[in-house]
Amino acid sequence: MNVNSANCLLPVPSGSFVVPDLTTVLSTTEERPLRFSLIIPTYKEAKNLAQLVEQVSRLLDSQLAGNYELIVVDDNSPDDTWKVAQELTNYPQLKVMRRIEERGLSTAVIRGWQVARGEVLGVIDADLQHPPELLLQLWSQIQGGADLAVASRHVEGGGVNDWSIIRRFLSRGAQTIGLILLPGVIGRVSDPMSGYFMVRRNCLVDRPLNPLGYKILIEVLGRGKIPEIGEVGYVFQERQVGESKVTWKQYVEYLQHLLRLRLSLGSIGRFIRFSIVGFSGVFVDIAIFYLLRNKLGLGLTLSAALSAEVAMFNNFLWNDVWTFGDISQHQPGLRQWFERFLKFNGICLAGLILNVLLVNLLFNVFGINEYVSKLIAIAAVTVWNFWINLKLSWRVTDVRQ
Repeated sequence: MNVNSANCLLPVPSGSFVVPDLTTVLSTTEERPLRFSLIIPTYKEAKNLAQLVEQVSRLLDSQLAGNYELIVVDDNSPDDTWKVAQELTNYPQLKVMRRIEERGLSTAVIRGWQVARGEVLGVIDADLQHPPELLLQLWSQIQGGADLAVASRHVEGGGVNDWSIIRRFLSRGAQTIGLILLPGVIGRVSDPMSGYFMVRRNCLVDRPLNPLGYKILIEVLGRGKIPEIGEVGYVFQERQVGESKVTWKQYVEYLQHLLRLRLSLGSIGRFIRFSIVGFSGVFVDIAIFYLLRNKLGLGLTLSAALSAEVAMFNNFLWNDVWTFGDISQHQPGLRQWFERFLKFNGICLAGLILNVLLVNLLFNVFGINEYVSKLIAIAAVTVWNFWINLKLSWRVTDVRQ
């Protein structure tokens, strides 16, 4: 197959969304491996494509001439975007894939990656809202040792251009929901909603992907093996030509994607460890309370408050070392340790108040047995403490800028 021919469409891979290693890809072609493959997913982008390809090619030729490829993956656009791409014969590095049976930006990107010959894989929108000139800065991050380089609107030099208050609120709200459901994934970068990034191929090889909707970066972060991340700030531009594809459907798909990824990744083991630590804290609380009340003769309220605080400190130490040890190792230093403790303490105190409120609500309003009410409250507060601590106390954003 001569995939360099301007009239030859790349075959659309079928089956599961797994990125193969380069040996597998090259076994079906006589062509050589490349350093970089950039995927351009398209749908009704005929008016933008020529300008984007010209700008991207000019930039990449300055550093990767002859060692990169551009792959347009079009979802059978009614404006014949795929045909427009084929007609750009001045760019031998440009390949085109036309998908007829599948739809969706995320799956389009992966289908492109599956046929790509690059050691580094990337994605950029075709609507020129992602500034092409940032490609060289992202490439510099990869060359500097990053496994994933992300264009971010939320670091120095980043931002959005002329967004309404509602759109800003929805964007930040979506990220906050992601932090609650998937703090260990969403919290790794400042802009998990970004669709402009590069990733080393070996971080994704043979790791089954299961994307939904537009947010491919979340899938890469959640299922890929990515040790080091770099970020580069950029200002998200408004579309100049064509129509926006952002609808309520994308927000619904985003929530579905988060939930599906949450269930597939799971946190059962971490939650069990958190519960065991909490159970040990009960014995510490009782032992200290007995010592203060019966041996030292302190008052009831003071003894109860001090023993509860000692128990919380005990729980924090074990959680920091055992439950969340893989996260806390990314936050070394006494200041970070103290910040985690203060957050943990505040969350647990809030949980204590929530416990009392729930017991009263269940017993006084719904007439549930007081001991059953207490057990329900303990279970609810345990879940509260676990998720909020995972979101706030042991959240880590491990990026280089």
